[in-house]
Amino acid sequence: MTLVFVHGAGCTRDVFMHQTGAFPGSIALELPGEEAGLERVEDFAAAVADAVRDAGIRNAVLCGSSMGGAIALELALQRNARVRALVLLGSGARLRVAPAILEALEADFPSASRDFARRLFAEPAPGLVETAVRMLERRGQRQTLADLRACDAFDRVERLGEIRLPVLALNGSLDTLTPPKYALLLGDRISGAKVETVEHAGHLAMLERPRETNAALQAFLDSLA
Repeated sequence: MTLVFVHGAGCTRDVFMHQTGAFPGSIALELPGEEAGLERVEDFAAAVADAVRDAGIRNAVLCGSSMGGAIALELALQRNARVRALVLLGSGARLRVAPAILEALEADFPSASRDFARRLFAEPAPGLVETAVRMLERRGQRQTLADLRACDAFDRVERLGEIRLPVLALNGSLDTLTPPKYALLLGDRISGAKVETVEHAGHLAMLERPRETNAALQAFLDSLA
């Protein structure tokens, strides 16, 4: 099986910088940017399906962060034959975005993106915040807003029972954007899904607590083997 990392809204594949080296053979995808004009989770899912196919991957463990998790859920519901398991990091089946966040990012992206970056971590150390800001800048205002609006429109709660794949729902214990209750809902609605928490971590647990995140990923992969 191949671990395929899919980043979330306003991020880049750099969000998995501590995972790609720890899991040999894994890949981190870069979602299409502004030039592609993608605005729905379904469209991003199609792009990821194409990338997995083009890479020749036949047994993908999709590890999606936030919107990346929504993309993974979408591909599972589409019964994509190349997807064998899901890891949903700080994600959920419904991803509403507070209107105030969208309004702020639209009005003053440089200032609001820094405020948003701080909200991604339980303990927003300067290095972590700067990493998040750089990703937001690289994603750009227009595409970050499109990403977040795609999240806001996403809702697959009523279809979770259709998923028959192994699933790990992993959330930071102090995540304020997708609190642990999001993972608990996935565990309740998806048969056999495992739910775990990364303590003292916010929305981007893979950056903030990489050792603990990687341990949970490894244990899940071992259970698949």
